[in-house]
Amino acid sequence: SFDVKKGEILCVAGLVGAGRTEIFKCVFGITEKEPGGHTFIEGKEVNIKSPIEAIKYGMGYVSEERRHDGITPGMSVKENMILPSYGQMTKNGLIDYKKITEIVDQYIDSMSIKTASRETLIKNLSGGNQQKVIVARWMAKNVKMLILDEPTRGIDIGTKTEIQKIVLDLADQGMAVTFISSEVEEMLRTCS
Repeated sequence: SFDVKKGEILCVAGLVGAGRTEIFKCVFGITEKEPGGHTFIEGKEVNIKSPIEAIKYGMGYVSEERRHDGITPGMSVKENMILPSYGQMTKNGLIDYKKITEIVDQYIDSMSIKTASRETLIKNLSGGNQQKVIVARWMAKNVKMLILDEPTRGIDIGTKTEIQKIVLDLADQGMAVTFISSEVEEMLRTCS
């Protein structure tokens, strides 16, 4: 049993294979939850059966398998960042490309994403910059809760520090964040 409130970072530590990822895949609707499991959002019980439903409830999820479950390699940085937000990026029934460009450029700048342009294929970015794009995806969507599963695995130390700072900033801005990691020192820095 666990709670995470607005502005808090819930840290979940454990070795790979200990079940921590599986719990949050259930919370986000990727896998079916076990009988008897309950999820409450803002005090109301919800039965999330798919990631689409989780997103409607204001949740975002950053998978531990960035290359397999996080990015769409054949799409650009811009497309990967805006993917879940296209529905809210319309004006008079048409996609508002100007608004999309402004939002993408804002996050490329504020998160120091190293890319030749917003049109660069995401597969051509370093792992750390791919991860920043995925986190920016949920920031652009304005989610209330973000689940980060091993968000700094396989990235350089400088980018790890940047992502940890982003997590702290998200909590300061009122987002509920769940941070899953097998690195105890990282947990202590992020969740203290």
